[in-house]
Amino acid sequence: MDAVRVALLREVLAGTEWLGATRRFAGVLRGSVVSRGGGLLLVGTPEYEPWHLAAHLVDEAAWSGTPELAPTLVRHHARPADPAHLAVGPGRIEAARRGETLLVVAPEEPAELLERVHVARRAGVTVLALGTGDGELAAMAHDTLGVPEGAELDLDSVQHLVSAAAGENSSPTVRRGFRDRLSRLADILTAPPAAPW
Repeated sequence: MDAVRVALLREVLAGTEWLGATRRFAGVLRGSVVSRGGGLLLVGTPEYEPWHLAAHLVDEAAWSGTPELAPTLVRHHARPADPAHLAVGPGRIEAARRGETLLVVAPEEPAELLERVHVARRAGVTVLALGTGDGELAAMAHDTLGVPEGAELDLDSVQHLVSAAAGENSSPTVRRGFRDRLSRLADILTAPPAAPW
């Protein structure tokens, strides 16, 4: 989904709770990776890997000048022969430490991940959950955005709204000087293109 389609989706959803909910969740996501300075780990389930969200967050990180938004995609079936950005397995979740953020995207309770997420949370990792709205994962997460079955939007559409909102700089308290803005613009313009997925 491109920026035009996201804008159209936002128009259609005007007046619903979805716009505020996705922007709020995206703000928590952005705030956790920017303020804590750690990396962003993105994981799904063995049946549902959030490839598309990972690609959009990489794009948003490049466009917004917020490299912290570019996630490490944790895959359940990663193999050492895979390219480096696709070879990160679930053991990375248990190795996460304070300052890092773990975003779990799952249409239903990810039973196979719960122990790993619990270990990460105890280590000081900020845990966010997208998709599943209740259960053990929601209880462990610092913040959740549930997408109940039968809702107006599906999980894929919600991910588009969250990734687009995460790239927006909606924080009025952050004031940058002219040199900072100019430096950031130069970095964006001279940065190599994002890695293809």
